[in-house]
Amino acid sequence: MKAVVMAGGFGTRIQPLTNSIPKPMLPILNKPMMEHIIKKIKTLGITEIVILLYFKPEVIQNYFKDGKDLGIKIDYVLPDDDYGTAGAVKKAAKYLNERFIVISGDLVTDFDLKEVIGFHEAVKSKLTITLTSVEDPLQFGVVITDKDGKILRFLEKPGWGEVFSDTINTGIYVIEPEILDYIPDNVPFDFSKDLFPKLMKEGITLYGYNAKGYWRDVGNPESYREVNKDILQNKVKIDIEGEKINFDNGVLYTKTTDLPNDLKIHGKVVLDQNVKIGKNCYLENVVIGKNVYIGDNVYLKDCVLWWDCKVDNNSKIVNGVICNNVEIGKNVKAEHGVIIAEGTEVRDNVQFEKDVIVWPNKLIEEGAIISSNLIWGDKWKASIFEGGKVSGRTNIELSNEMAAKLAASFGSILPAGKTILMSRDYHRASRMLKRSFLGGLLGAGLDVVDLKLMPMPVMRYLLSKSDAVAGVHFRQSPENPSITEILFFDSEGLPIDTNTEKSVERIFFRENFRRVNYNQIGEIKDDPIALKSYKEKFLSLMDKEVIQGHKFKVIVDLLNGSTAVIYPDIINSFSIENIILNAYFDEKKLSQISNLHRKSAEEISKMVKVLSLDCGFIMYPNGQRVVIISDEGEILSHETALLSILYLIDKTVNRQVKVYLPVYVPEVMDDMFENIIVERGKFIGLKHNFLKDYYFFANLEGNYAFTDMSFSYDGMFTSIKLLEMLAKTKMKISQVQKIIPPHTFIHKIVACPSNLKGKMMRKFTEEAIGKDSSFIDGVKIHLDRRTWILMIPDQYSDNLHLYVNSDSQEKAEATINEFVEKINRWIEEK
Repeated sequence: MKAVVMAGGFGTRIQPLTNSIPKPMLPILNKPMMEHIIKKIKTLGITEIVILLYFKPEVIQNYFKDGKDLGIKIDYVLPDDDYGTAGAVKKAAKYLNERFIVISGDLVTDFDLKEVIGFHEAVKSKLTITLTSVEDPLQFGVVITDKDGKILRFLEKPGWGEVFSDTINTGIYVIEPEILDYIPDNVPFDFSKDLFPKLMKEGITLYGYNAKGYWRDVGNPESYREVNKDILQNKVKIDIEGEKINFDNGVLYTKTTDLPNDLKIHGKVVLDQNVKIGKNCYLENVVIGKNVYIGDNVYLKDCVLWWDCKVDNNSKIVNGVICNNVEIGKNVKAEHGVIIAEGTEVRDNVQFEKDVIVWPNKLIEEGAIISSNLIWGDKWKASIFEGGKVSGRTNIELSNEMAAKLAASFGSILPAGKTILMSRDYHRASRMLKRSFLGGLLGAGLDVVDLKLMPMPVMRYLLSKSDAVAGVHFRQSPENPSITEILFFDSEGLPIDTNTEKSVERIFFRENFRRVNYNQIGEIKDDPIALKSYKEKFLSLMDKEVIQGHKFKVIVDLLNGSTAVIYPDIINSFSIENIILNAYFDEKKLSQISNLHRKSAEEISKMVKVLSLDCGFIMYPNGQRVVIISDEGEILSHETALLSILYLIDKTVNRQVKVYLPVYVPEVMDDMFENIIVERGKFIGLKHNFLKDYYFFANLEGNYAFTDMSFSYDGMFTSIKLLEMLAKTKMKISQVQKIIPPHTFIHKIVACPSNLKGKMMRKFTEEAIGKDSSFIDGVKIHLDRRTWILMIPDQYSDNLHLYVNSDSQEKAEATINEFVEKINRWIEEK
């Protein structure tokens, strides 16, 4: 028998606990919730488990790996779309050639699953649903069975007027493999809504087994608190790790040995490793994770503290969930309940007057009195912008009210009566927030040219050629489907600088908006020739005859992006034989680009080889980023792609030109170039007056800009320009690749708290003493003539970026490992 663990949910209802981890990874007794489920499965004698992933899959894969540490074998399945519960299981069909149990990874239960399986066998069932009784059945499928366990009636998530039982479907199923034949391939298909009614219609008897014991679906922050309370109040049979120590009024389970003698324990308390507890502390029904510091005279009751937290002296917290990397200062009082999400700092003497939720990465100033939820856009957030961009969870952090307020702030720093360009992708969230934003601009006296659906390179090109003073683009985050991003550009189409950001933030936080008179309110205008203008400029910069004469055959995946409104027309203008994939709009796929692009690259690689095509391109949805596949089907790394483009520029320009690159781009080809001068430097805050002297600039993320066209990264222009250069040189991409000198380039991200970044830079600079080094952006140390290492702190996150380049793979790997070890040691130093 095998098992399937459902671990793909977005965890929307339980935010902000799922800010950086998927719901199955939420800690229960200092272990991921799903680990308890997997251990329960293992007690059944099942050692082969399939885990179905979808949201933040890498977090789960990195933790459980292949399952060997738990004595099991894990296979992972990552569907390319949301196929519903049954549809997702069908994706794992190749692993399920025998009876299997399906269970969610985000629930807590002490059901005896052996009894469920025994019942399934006894009645010779094809599909058995595990049932239980609950007080509120509205969020679940309600079920009625006869005395033999045969299901008579089933209704998914009824209203109170439809409720006919308090017996509900727990989402735990025992299934025979032939049932998979009733689930269609590649179609959204749900167990409750689709499969069960279909099976009953086909005359297949479904059985339900009413299990005894504890079961809770951990669906929202309150249920997460409650399930922890239930465990600590002995309502759940669950194993607790740690040395057991009995006290007069309670019991302690601890992996930490050095504890104060005056510690007061009431109820059940669980401590993970390396917990530091001060004098005279009171703990009652508390779970505390690794590396937590508790000061003197701290009172904690009915609390869960994750890892790497701090609660300073004389603080009192009741009914609290304190997520990872939270710092709570002295004399903080939260006696009515509180949930504080990761990365938040609560300074001294703060009082929480109500049971509130604080969202991630907040700074609550000393002495504040908090009586409402702190989400995003609240005055407690220190800054709004990150690199000319505002991002937040759609309709939570980035609400309509927030968008209008942000627009009023931006409009207030611009001259009344001037014009702004606005555009978006086709996602409904982008459309909704753009409309609210537009209203805020009009109220500040700005006219708006509404380009509506438009690829971002097109909008930025039009902005640079118009008299508009700024541009704003709305899109869904390519990394997280629940996040909308608002990108702000100056009159040249470049991201706004930090001074502009700060000016907007000052008005935003002070709410000192400009509100014009009724007869000065801005107007909304259209630009009916926007796409035509872009296309004309695009075509004017290409040697059409050379491209047509080469008779290229290419394949392009548009990844369901907004480039579909113009790119097919442009590529056909050059008589290029092409296969265009995914040139249609699909919100679901737009929300899963981070997963779909990998699959796309693999598929295009195969098609290039099978069809003997010249190359392939993967165009990211907003049109800025492009991935290149060679004529041999190789998916070019961004580094190889950039070096190849540089070589082709050098061979095709008819004059000497300058190119501008980040300091981490390898110099392996610099001495080979005859017509291009390579300069490297910082990429933050680049201005038109600086970039106008360069023919080309790029980074190592698939972003390329030819300044004759615009100062915007433009994957569409880059793809055709690459073909033009290949035609002029009569070369294939694979031939260009072979010219690149052999070398090893490694980029590694190392976690580092923000407050230690300065220390890391100091330590790294000390390593540079006596060596050839540079400090243009970060610290770059030349270890020998052909090997260097560069460290750049991340501007926005708690990370350091390490880059190594060497002519020796062994030397590169040894160097990166040496410095990762050093950094971790420096972080631990007091």
